[in-house]
Amino acid sequence: MNRPLRLGVIGLGAISPYYLAAAERLPAWELTAVCDARATTLEEFSGPAARFTDHRVLLAEARPDALVVAVPNDVHLPVCRDALNAGVPVCVEKPLALTAAEGRVLVELARRGGVPLMTAFHRRYNTAVRHLARRIAGREVRSARVRYLERIEEHLGGEDWYLDPARCGGGCLADNGPNALDVVRLLLGDLTVTGCAIERDGRAIDRRAVVRVRGGTGAMASVELDWSYPGELKDVEVELTDGEVLGADMLAGHTAFKGSLWHEYEAILGEFAELVDGRGTAGPGAHGGLHALELVEAAYGCALPAARGVNR
Repeated sequence: MNRPLRLGVIGLGAISPYYLAAAERLPAWELTAVCDARATTLEEFSGPAARFTDHRVLLAEARPDALVVAVPNDVHLPVCRDALNAGVPVCVEKPLALTAAEGRVLVELARRGGVPLMTAFHRRYNTAVRHLARRIAGREVRSARVRYLERIEEHLGGEDWYLDPARCGGGCLADNGPNALDVVRLLLGDLTVTGCAIERDGRAIDRRAVVRVRGGTGAMASVELDWSYPGELKDVEVELTDGEVLGADMLAGHTAFKGSLWHEYEAILGEFAELVDGRGTAGPGAHGGLHALELVEAAYGCALPAARGVNR
């Protein structure tokens, strides 16, 4: 394609600045339309792109080449379904949908239409994580540990739906779990859940969770999630069978709050552009959204009662 791809962004919430900045930096994209159901939020958008309050009107009138979907988790299904039915490639924030059943609907729509559907697992594009993946390539892993700890109230960006289990999917396991599990999948391949423990608060939001998984080679891993952690810690530790221990700090070198996201989302949109214009094929991150949903559901299905606590 000789011209930039026309990009539409649905949802101008906490994550949208990273997509908008990446679209501006990458010559493959031209941001032509944005959409948010909140009139005040839409009015605050200052760019030249056309503005819409209904994603269906955006699809019909702006006719984008591709769509970024960054709306609350409970709206992923209808927005992505409408875009895929219109033949518009989608890059959707994790999780792909609220449930694995919803995810299967979207994956099947994308498959039947031959339309790219990419889940934005941004941590697999993190420079430190990628460096770690290169260092362990071809070597045998004994175990891995991913820690994804933060205080969610510091990350809301004015979007309270994260604290509504019905809208976010349940809490830290449903929302951050896919990202953390995808990092393990990047290092160990497809995974099987072997155990889970969850602690919930009085609003039934899971605040802490530990998920134990096994990779295809037999390597074991734990994913530790915390929405009540004072501060922020997101890292990976891998023990190889020869005894060497390697690690990756996802936040290292990024001193600003959420500073690592800028380069991660630029890499996401770079890969998405290659999928949309046919220069690239779907990598393991593109269609892993359904597997992540299945892992999260398996974790919820075998979770220990809250009274037994979460042991890291």
